[in-house]
Amino acid sequence: MINYEENIEVRGARVHNLKNIDVTIPREKLVVITGLSGSGKSSLAFDTIYAEGQRRYIETFSAYARQFLGGLERPDVDKIDGLSPVIAIEQKTTSKSPRSTVGTITEVYDFLRLLFARAGDAYSYNTGEKMVSYSDEQIKSLIIDSYRDKKINVLAPVVKSRKGHYRELFEQIGKQGFVKVRVDGEILDITKGMKVDRYKTHDIEIVIDRLKVVESEGFHKRLNETINTAMYSGDNVLMVLEEGEKIPRYFSRDLMCPSTGISYPTPEPNTFSFNSPKGMCPKCNGLGHVYEVNEQKIFPDKKLSIKAGGIAPLGEYKKSWAFKQLETIAQRYNFELTDALEKIPTEAMDVILNGGNDSFEIDSKTLGVKRQYKIDYEGISNFIKTQFEEANSTSIKRWAKDYMDKVVCSNCNGSRLRKESLYFKIGEKNIAELAQLDIAELAAFFQALEHTLEGNQKKIAEEIVKEIRTRIQFLLDVGLDYLSLNRSSKSLSGGEAQRIRLATQIGSQLVGVLYILDEPSIGLHQRDNERLINSLISLRDIGNSVIVVEHDRDMIEHADHVIDIGPKAGRHGGEIISEGKPEDLRKHHTLTAEYITGEREIQVPANRRKGTGKKIVLTGCTGNNLKNVTAEFPLGKLIGVTGVSGSGKSTLINETLYPIMNAHYFNGVKKPMPYKKITGLDHADKVIDINQSPIGRTPRSNPATYTGTFSEIRALFAKTTESTIRGYKPGRFSFNVAGGRCETCQGGGLKVIEMNFLPDVYVECETCNGKRFNRETLEIRYKGKSIADVLEMTINEAVDFFENIPKIHRKLKTIKDVGLGYISLGQQSTTLSGGEAQRVKLATELSKRDTGNTFYILDEPTTGLHFEDIRVLMEVLNQLVDKGNTILVIEHNMDVIKMMDHIIDIGYEGGRGGGMIVAKGTPEQVAKDNKSYTAKFLKKELDSAKRKIASAV
Repeated sequence: MINYEENIEVRGARVHNLKNIDVTIPREKLVVITGLSGSGKSSLAFDTIYAEGQRRYIETFSAYARQFLGGLERPDVDKIDGLSPVIAIEQKTTSKSPRSTVGTITEVYDFLRLLFARAGDAYSYNTGEKMVSYSDEQIKSLIIDSYRDKKINVLAPVVKSRKGHYRELFEQIGKQGFVKVRVDGEILDITKGMKVDRYKTHDIEIVIDRLKVVESEGFHKRLNETINTAMYSGDNVLMVLEEGEKIPRYFSRDLMCPSTGISYPTPEPNTFSFNSPKGMCPKCNGLGHVYEVNEQKIFPDKKLSIKAGGIAPLGEYKKSWAFKQLETIAQRYNFELTDALEKIPTEAMDVILNGGNDSFEIDSKTLGVKRQYKIDYEGISNFIKTQFEEANSTSIKRWAKDYMDKVVCSNCNGSRLRKESLYFKIGEKNIAELAQLDIAELAAFFQALEHTLEGNQKKIAEEIVKEIRTRIQFLLDVGLDYLSLNRSSKSLSGGEAQRIRLATQIGSQLVGVLYILDEPSIGLHQRDNERLINSLISLRDIGNSVIVVEHDRDMIEHADHVIDIGPKAGRHGGEIISEGKPEDLRKHHTLTAEYITGEREIQVPANRRKGTGKKIVLTGCTGNNLKNVTAEFPLGKLIGVTGVSGSGKSTLINETLYPIMNAHYFNGVKKPMPYKKITGLDHADKVIDINQSPIGRTPRSNPATYTGTFSEIRALFAKTTESTIRGYKPGRFSFNVAGGRCETCQGGGLKVIEMNFLPDVYVECETCNGKRFNRETLEIRYKGKSIADVLEMTINEAVDFFENIPKIHRKLKTIKDVGLGYISLGQQSTTLSGGEAQRVKLATELSKRDTGNTFYILDEPTTGLHFEDIRVLMEVLNQLVDKGNTILVIEHNMDVIKMMDHIIDIGYEGGRGGGMIVAKGTPEQVAKDNKSYTAKFLKKELDSAKRKIASAV
């Protein structure tokens, strides 16, 4: 009898390429599912186990609730027993909102806001003095103690340093029964009429009462009423002015500067939120940056005239209102529209850019009289700003953005918060300063803080600090010590986002849950891998089941149970070829086992390439954490950029080098991070960046459409004799266009049957039987195959079929060469694994004709790849370099790093402790560096390879 308390039993799984498999997964263990990319790992873990867990959870809701949630399709599996509540921690990117940061998604920032609201000390932004607040009883006691037997005026401030005539205000004050006001330090009688200069700034206070401070019951009662009235009129602030003195003393129920009287509202958590009107900077609305017009982009070449298109947003001369205004400005400032911009007077250029109003008259040569002219010009800069801020059209906003730069907000200096929020401090730091610290520094700050807090502040802060420290520790445990709380979630890699969610889950301390993770080691340096594995083990040890889809050797060896899926990928995969403990895996002759045991390996090249002798030199890079880095990129080599997570690799390559090269070769507009100069760009003739952004993931997207092959195939079908006779064009063979597609399913091949509150059911279209096209279109044959038959071909079959069509053959051959020969041309993008999707993108770029002088940039191309897939990929990349091209790879995988011709290792640590080039040269040279973390792991790989060669000899 099966014990469901100990195992999860999956019977008859047939999702995607799974071949009716049965598998037993032990509960409360760390289980790794491995195998070739596309073998069926994600199909088992996510599309079967997680999908069924999610469906069962939704089925616990009422029928009424389910109709709003939308149903989930039952995965194609006979049964799953012993299933716990399931949480998937995938690599789907986090929120793309500019308001989402590491601090907000981990909730650490929410606890910080609470800490500052309840235990923060407020300081005056005018004098730096500590702010004070009083109760009415305290104010009363202070007045009596400080002014005993003295005559005083109690004032309520109503205007602070503002311009205006204030006639209505004085009338209102008079109607309320007050007879005196203090204007700019002078007490005046309101009944005698008030008049102030509207163009000067004024301070105005109402004289609430004039009284002598004595000890009597009547005085106490009168003072209570005076304080209440003053607080009401002065918005919780009152001033006491001793007769004969000039400087008043301030008292407030709110936090107040004792010298200048400025006050802050009582702090709440929202006071420190850049997503709330109470806390956000009013200029940038809590984003930390603003868009400002760049004059250089408006006038890119000042040697051009206005008529020749010198004003880029307006283009060349045409009859329009804008150019008519420019002609009037030309008359006023005595220049011609055919003059070069550099020769136009400065005042005129200022009017063209910023606008102006002017009237003038000029003698008319033909009429012999003076003519009146009027300039009423908004200015090109103001017009662009208005369009960017107010236009409803996305295309117009995009047009305006082309002439603007994203700059740090001058009001808050990028802190996102209003001025008052930044003057609350704990441990001599404000909340923005804490958000700028990396996680490791933040942990040290709070460890020290616990020993410095005293009295009530300690009592209030103790529990909050404990919560913050716990959450920070979880982030440290998953290797994210280099991130800061204000890091935008948009800038996180898939691996970083996944590890943040993992840290959040560990923090929730749930038990009895089944966690499924998708390659959490992605983007993680070997040094930090151990911390990640320990985090997963701790998640298991508190009573959870953990399933990890992974290729990492260390993760496989630390697992309690390993399931190997294969033997190959796609149609040739989907079977369980090995399961058991890691030591059991070694006994089977699977591809994974052979790489783990060392039977197979990715060989270290016998010789390193010498390159072309030319190089690109990038000098003085200071973006993010880079410390004035100068990097040399030798051409004609395979270059590896390595270093611990957060050391500055992406900043140097993706944010600095690539934007510079893209602008040089293709006029790209992305602004690079700060640098001093770059030389050697003329030694290469183009740059191609293959990053980790996903390909289109709609069911209508497939490898044929993404790579552009389908357009060529459609054109080929349109050229057949039968198509020509019938007058069919390439559009006839598109399943996205009416005409050739099946209109019953609109080219989808499937029909959606809505089941009201039950899940939608997808059935094959009964008209076209899933072929997507109508009968007439399917009658057109090329080499005996219809367009639907071609879409069902695997890449391997299609390579042979289109052997004589170079344009199609070259693209398909490249997809085959990167190890994707098993997928079909028309396979929906939604069914591709992460590794497959990235390699389709890689193949698309590699299929473009290389010039033998191309600079390729790849960011972690081993994402989602098995050892064998990596070997195939490296063969393709090496062929490209052998032709004279340069390939730069940002990578952590040692199997790839050991194959490099030249390594640039960045470190030493992540975050503030990184940003320097630690070592450079061949892998053998880098391995000798004692301070580099990469060197330690690289040395092991190279030594292992040497030992194998020696033993073979």
